[in-house]
Amino acid sequence: MASKAVQKNKRAQRNRSKIRAVSGGRPRLSVFRSSKNISAQIIDDAKGATIVSASSLDTALKGDIAKGADKEAASKVGKALAEKALKAGIKDVVFDRGGYIFHGRIKALADAAREDRQERGDRGDRQRGRGRGAADREERDEFVDKLVAINRVAKVVKGGKNFGFAALVVVGDQKGRVGFGKGKAREVPEAIRKASQEAKRSLVRIPLREGRTLHHDVAGRWGAGKVVLRAAPPGTGIIAGGPMRAVFETLGVHDVVAKSLGSSNPYNMVRATIDALKAQSSPRSIAAKRGKKVSDILAGRTGGGEQTGADAA
Repeated sequence: MASKAVQKNKRAQRNRSKIRAVSGGRPRLSVFRSSKNISAQIIDDAKGATIVSASSLDTALKGDIAKGADKEAASKVGKALAEKALKAGIKDVVFDRGGYIFHGRIKALADAAREDRQERGDRGDRQRGRGRGAADREERDEFVDKLVAINRVAKVVKGGKNFGFAALVVVGDQKGRVGFGKGKAREVPEAIRKASQEAKRSLVRIPLREGRTLHHDVAGRWGAGKVVLRAAPPGTGIIAGGPMRAVFETLGVHDVVAKSLGSSNPYNMVRATIDALKAQSSPRSIAAKRGKKVSDILAGRTGGGEQTGADAA
């Protein structure tokens, strides 16, 4: 029976073969972590050479890192690697997790490298006159996105299995619009990009009370997911966890109490939360249905602060 080291090496070789098959000639970003440090390098497999590398042990980073193996250190290593890659003329890589789960420090490093690359790449395009324009930049600044979940998926084909990743992303403008999307791809960044695009296409407008909380208590359900949302007075904050918190933060809700009573599946929870939000009725819509004035509806409301014109919307 082969030792653990031999088995680990065989798994690594299999993973690298799969990555090379889908890389399209792009360099490979490889990550290594331990309990004390984290490092990453971009490798040209065709030449068998390391192009650029960054580590929490680097002299330039060591003074800025309080602890060499936490998420903050991983983010700084990712940014440093992205900066070196752009200087070397590398704008696109294929990510090699090295058998690690895409979570915690590994995710922090990948996210930081991607964000820094996009920021510096866009700045370089603007300086060279090849920017996408002010309208596109404003659109990127307008929306806030949250990665809710990412899972590894497999498609069974005649020759075996094709592995990939599925991402769930929530997008909103923090001013009353929110949407969610799902994306699948061979690589994590591409799956997230697809999910973000789908989320922007599915945006819905939700009426908010005073721009901070819900108009009334409401329940929502999707599949086995069941949630209850309650309006809250100023200063309460967002009392919700996991996927529901991501929806409220991107929507722009500041005070709410939420509870999940059903499945903990993030897809069902997000759908149930948005289903509950869409079931809200603003004072203006209720007044129109009953043939009354908005002021009459607001006068009968109990609890919560001074009413404004925006509140009635």
